[in-house]
Amino acid sequence: MSLWFLIFLSVLQGVTELFPVSSLGHTLLAPALLGIHIDKHAPQLIPFLVALHLGTALALLWYFRKRWIALIAGWFGSLAGRRSEEGHMMWALIIGTIPAGLVGLVLEKRLERLFHDLRIVALALVVNGVLLWLGDRLQRSRVHRPPENLTFKQAFLVGLAQIGALIPGFSRSGLTMIAGNAAGLTAESAAEFAFLLGTPIIFAAGLLEIPKLFHTQGQLGTALVGGVLTAIAAYLSVRFLMRYFEGRGRLASFGVYCVVVGLACFAWFVTHGQPV
Repeated sequence: MSLWFLIFLSVLQGVTELFPVSSLGHTLLAPALLGIHIDKHAPQLIPFLVALHLGTALALLWYFRKRWIALIAGWFGSLAGRRSEEGHMMWALIIGTIPAGLVGLVLEKRLERLFHDLRIVALALVVNGVLLWLGDRLQRSRVHRPPENLTFKQAFLVGLAQIGALIPGFSRSGLTMIAGNAAGLTAESAAEFAFLLGTPIIFAAGLLEIPKLFHTQGQLGTALVGGVLTAIAAYLSVRFLMRYFEGRGRLASFGVYCVVVGLACFAWFVTHGQPV
């Protein structure tokens, strides 16, 4: 893997994992459009991509470090019988993490087959964009409340939304933001909850897949460099997005982008074919 391709793939992952535009979809579509060959059948592909996800998780942990400290302290306090908003929020995050974690373990191998048809990935990106646009309209018509007031049932339903992101082309952060909006959260609160909720899934996936990298000579060093680059890009991305949603940032903008790019990619692969 060349240095420039490593930089490109790592930065692409770090940005698109947090932006609601599907990191996996972009990681598969962009190199194909640029004529950069990726062997989608290589057993090292998924572990390498997940190693980049680990860089994203570390960036999220660092950005929300004070929040996580308060949440964990509140959780331990809840075990001792002390009620707090932080303790409730931590239990909500735990409950919300369960659905995607279980489904990911069961269906991971089957969903990997979808990676081989870029037309499916492009169409999924289009659907992702439509959902973002609809979610934005829903968010602006709801009565909002702070994320600490999420019920455990709502947290579980928001967690279910992450399952869709197991299909390349669908955004984990985007789907969970939409679900958070449906639960009554503001755009800023839905974004924070989505980033907090996704951190354990991303981190755990990275830890589970990284041992596979040791079986391929030279792959570990490449993954470590990529992870660092991804972490930097992800940290800058989450800083931007939190400020974006603190203002008047809208999911609809990302939705339009996904629809346009998805349709363009689908048309290209239908007329020009796709890499083998």
